[in-house]
Amino acid sequence: MTTRRRSRPRTLLLRSWLPVGVVTVWWVASSGSTPVYLPPLQVITESLVNEWIIDRFVSDLLPSVGKFLAGFAIASILGVGGGIVLGMNRTARALLAPLVLFLRSVPGPVLVPFGILFIGIGAPMNIFIIVLGAVWPTLLSTTDGVRGLDSQLEDVTRSYRLTFFQQLVFVVLPSASPQIFAGLRTSLQLSIILIVVAEMVGSTNGIGYYILLSQQTFEVADTWAGTLLLGALGYLASLLFLRVERRALAWQHGMHAATGKE
Repeated sequence: MTTRRRSRPRTLLLRSWLPVGVVTVWWVASSGSTPVYLPPLQVITESLVNEWIIDRFVSDLLPSVGKFLAGFAIASILGVGGGIVLGMNRTARALLAPLVLFLRSVPGPVLVPFGILFIGIGAPMNIFIIVLGAVWPTLLSTTDGVRGLDSQLEDVTRSYRLTFFQQLVFVVLPSASPQIFAGLRTSLQLSIILIVVAEMVGSTNGIGYYILLSQQTFEVADTWAGTLLLGALGYLASLLFLRVERRALAWQHGMHAATGKE
C-alpha cells in the first residue's frame, strides 16, 4: 500500500508533463499570433471562460453533458443486456446475427437525417443517434465475453445446480467483465463523437451546435474554445471511466498479483 501511494505522484507527473508542455509551448508561440484562424491561446482561453463557463454553461454545456450521459447509459444497458442474451442463447444469436452485423456496419452520422425525419430536432433525436451508434461495441464485446466462458466454469455451475440468476451474477458477468468494459470504453468515445455530430445537424443548443454556429459566423476563438472544451470533456470522461473500471476489475488485478502475473 505504501509503495502504491509513493508511486501516485510519479504517475501523475508522467501523465501531466506532455499536456503541460504542449500548453506552455502553445501559449508562448502564439502570444504574438496575427493570423485570423490562429488566435493566441490567451484569447482562446478567455473565450473558453467567458463563453462556456459563464455565458453558456447552463444553455449549452449542461444539455450536451446530459444528452451524452443519457445516450451512453442507455447504449450500455442495451449493449450489455443484448450481449448476454446473444452470448448465452445460441438460437437468438443465429437469428439476430445478420441484423446485428448489418446495423453495426451503418455509420452513426448517416442515421442523423432519419432521426430528424422520424423524431425531429432536439434532445430525443440526439440521444437516439448516440444509442444507435454507440451500442454495438458493448454488445459485441459482451457477446464474445459471454461466449468465451471457460468450460470448467460451466461444469461447476452444473455441479452446484446454480439458478440462472446465480450463474449470471456470480459466474458469467465476472468472467466476461474485462471484455464488457473494453466495449464500454469504445462506446464512451463514440458517444462523445456522436453527440457533437447530432447537435451540429439536429439541435438548437449544445456544444456541437455552438461550434458550428461559431464557425459559420467566423468567431474563430469561440470555435477553438469549443473544440478544446470537447477534448477536455472526453479526457475527464475517460479518466472517470478508467477509475470505475479499475475498481470493478480490482479482483482481476488481485488475482494477477497473487499468481505473479503483470
